[in-house]
Amino acid sequence: MPTPPAAAHLIARSLLWDHHVCMPLRPLDTTFLPQLQRHRDAGFHAVTLNIGFGEQGVEAHLRMLASLRAWLVARPDDYVLVRTADDIERARASGRLAVSFDIEGANAVDDQLSLVALYHQLGVRWMLLAYNRANLAGGGCQDEHDRGLTDYGRALIAEMERVGMLVCLSHTGHRTAREALSVATRPMIFSHSNCAALHAHPRNIPDELIRACAATGGVVGLNGVGIFLGANDVSSETYARHVDHVVQLVGPAHAAIALDYVYDTAELEQYLQQMRHTFPPGLGYELGARFVPPEQIGEIVATLQGWGYRDEDLQALLGGNLMRLARTVWREPADA
Repeated sequence: MPTPPAAAHLIARSLLWDHHVCMPLRPLDTTFLPQLQRHRDAGFHAVTLNIGFGEQGVEAHLRMLASLRAWLVARPDDYVLVRTADDIERARASGRLAVSFDIEGANAVDDQLSLVALYHQLGVRWMLLAYNRANLAGGGCQDEHDRGLTDYGRALIAEMERVGMLVCLSHTGHRTAREALSVATRPMIFSHSNCAALHAHPRNIPDELIRACAATGGVVGLNGVGIFLGANDVSSETYARHVDHVVQLVGPAHAAIALDYVYDTAELEQYLQQMRHTFPPGLGYELGARFVPPEQIGEIVATLQGWGYRDEDLQALLGGNLMRLARTVWREPADA
């Protein structure tokens, strides 16, 4: 999809960062990874790549992280493994793609808090507390009764803040998210969550949580998953409306791009079959998956420009807000 000239001009002058990208979670199969070039070709300078989610345990996350790191390190002309915010600027200046990592759910640390520092040392820069269902840290957004943040969850937040890893509340139960935000001493994020005011779905978040996140200095990343945008609609206007809702509510300093683009939809459909209790019927998961692709970013920018968005506000939500968080929260990795 061609980018309109005014949008292309702005993109060429801006840092572009997609805060949540999903590659296949098969550590012995790297055949999909060259497709990361699509993000680079679309104008992105940085991506945050998922290494695991939900019920997957410690071994699965570490194996996936080792596989991704090895593949990226072997291609230094194309990719930069992120340790600090400066690495993102270095990648942008050299025409490479900066890659950091994320984890969807605290099952990745199980009951061992010392793993947080290890993941951070290996490039993980955010982790969410619970993926749809309750775990040791707290409740999930699709639990019938969200029991709230546990004592372990509080300890986990403290450890993540200590090492410089962003606490993410996407997929987390709303009571648990409220309680996590109430104990925050650093900015927190909803890394890839859309607006319940525009489309009612357990995965989407109400205005009160958007405001509470912004009050910590945090950011809401808007995802491009059709069933969360509404009616499996992945048009640029529908995506832009979710961005605009956050901006109108809390200002342009608290929105970001987190497309949640799944490169291998066949693998996703497998997970939907294997984990039906995590993806219950009646919520749209049975529909064919539709996603906003990275190549659509130019059309999204053009839509927001057409609505009167200023260049500086667009640059903030395209990557500037995430860079602010990186410089505020991230710390130089230390020995785990």
